[in-house]
Amino acid sequence: MNVLVIEDNESVCSMIDMFFSKEGIKGEYVHDGLKGFERYKEGEWDLLIIDWMLPGMDGVSICRKIRGEGDSIPIIMLTAKDSESDQVLGLEMGADDYVTKPFSPLALMARIRAITRRVHSGPMEKIEKGLLVTKHFQISKEKREVYLDGEAITNLTPKEFDLLYYFVQHPKQVFTREQLLDRVWGYQFYGDERTVDVHIKRLRKKLGTDHQPFFHTVWGVGYKFDETIQTSEN
Repeated sequence: MNVLVIEDNESVCSMIDMFFSKEGIKGEYVHDGLKGFERYKEGEWDLLIIDWMLPGMDGVSICRKIRGEGDSIPIIMLTAKDSESDQVLGLEMGADDYVTKPFSPLALMARIRAITRRVHSGPMEKIEKGLLVTKHFQISKEKREVYLDGEAITNLTPKEFDLLYYFVQHPKQVFTREQLLDRVWGYQFYGDERTVDVHIKRLRKKLGTDHQPFFHTVWGVGYKFDETIQTSEN
């Protein structure tokens, strides 16, 4: 596994590298945002870890540019900002997850595993060869491909794909935010339920219309996926 870490704090990089060595992960470290973005374009990466505050170019701008180029590579943001609005901004720009400083390396590794085990099938992981086919969607978990009414959707982030796949597996079933965090993200977010709201909003924007959002809010409970309901809900 090849990970690019764009982080200007060398002590943080050293700590991450120590845990990467134990896990057999190859990490490369760049301490400037602009240089980090250039290095991203030069290499082949399985995951990006990007600090929010960086010299040269901030992490949110890097994330925005990467997603603007159509790359769905998994991105974890490191941030000292702990307000909800800051966290939501990072997710809105396309980050799959974030870790608030100061953080435990074990917590970071849990997030890395939760993302990568859904993107890269390990030697002990069972590969599902079946397709999910519905009225509007055809989704391949093995190929991580999505077709909406016969048209390929190529701009989903890894976590957006995982959330869509889970919903389509369970049509019309209502899930709370806590359930989705546990079953799609793979661990507890401990109160960061707005993460689900942001990802639902992005999926509606990328896949739905004002009259057919696919993802429906069940007020006071959570969300459900239903292709049969047409609404003006946003």
